[in-house]
Amino acid sequence: MSTRTTATRRLAVAAAAALALGLGVTACGSNGGKSSGSASSSASSASSAATAAATASGDGGTGNAPKAKGAITVFAAASLKETFTDLGKKFEAANPGTKVTFNFGGSSALATSINSGAPADVFAAASPATMKTVTDGGGASGAPKTFVKNTLTIAVPKGNPKHIAGLKDLTGSGVKVALCAKEVPCGAAALTALKAAGLDLTPVTLEQDVKGALTKVELGEVDASLVYKTDVRADAAKIDGVDFPEADKAVNDYPIAALAKAPNKDGAAAFVAYIQSPEARQVLTAAGFQAP
Repeated sequence: MSTRTTATRRLAVAAAAALALGLGVTACGSNGGKSSGSASSSASSASSAATAAATASGDGGTGNAPKAKGAITVFAAASLKETFTDLGKKFEAANPGTKVTFNFGGSSALATSINSGAPADVFAAASPATMKTVTDGGGASGAPKTFVKNTLTIAVPKGNPKHIAGLKDLTGSGVKVALCAKEVPCGAAALTALKAAGLDLTPVTLEQDVKGALTKVELGEVDASLVYKTDVRADAAKIDGVDFPEADKAVNDYPIAALAKAPNKDGAAAFVAYIQSPEARQVLTAAGFQAP
């Protein structure tokens, strides 16, 4: 511990002790020890002094928080596109001089790009498994933090023309289904849900991210796809969602991490902290994500 830090701590202790003594004298003063106004004032002063001392010594406060500036590149799961685009604008507004650029896609493909040296500051994945691909390679700076969860639903064209009511209906004759590839978090979750239901399903197409599976329904190329609830909510004008109980067996955690080789380390740390803030959480949960 440095001499300066030790001295600061001693000053903080001395200040707190002096204020505590003053508080005791005031509380026991005139009016039979009922001078509540003076006691409250002393208590407030003690609290302020303690906070100031903690901040000065680097043990509290926000004085040492990284300052966000410059370009910040975020690799994020495709299912985060709408919310992160919104949050990126809010972050820029709160941090003048920053510019957030996103690369949205399948989490597995993004992880591969990061491990191959693609320049990025932050990675937000749709599953711990895809994040682990990066952390196992030493690509993350610190432990990833789960910031939301997401659940599957069945996306169908508006009006649900095939009258699909659950997973079993996806195996019916003539029903064309799109799934995400098994390497992608939405694909792995779909396989988990189907296994929980005891069903085998042969899709007509395997997509590389959840937006691809949803687009197949929008274009009328399939009758249904397994996607996240948040994707259906974001596309509610064109798509309906059918919930099913087995989805509870396949809830995905979404972790986020600053990257070890981030070109903008302070910007990365600031963005990761912002995504975990109450303001960001409100935007995410309003879009259908679940709190971790």
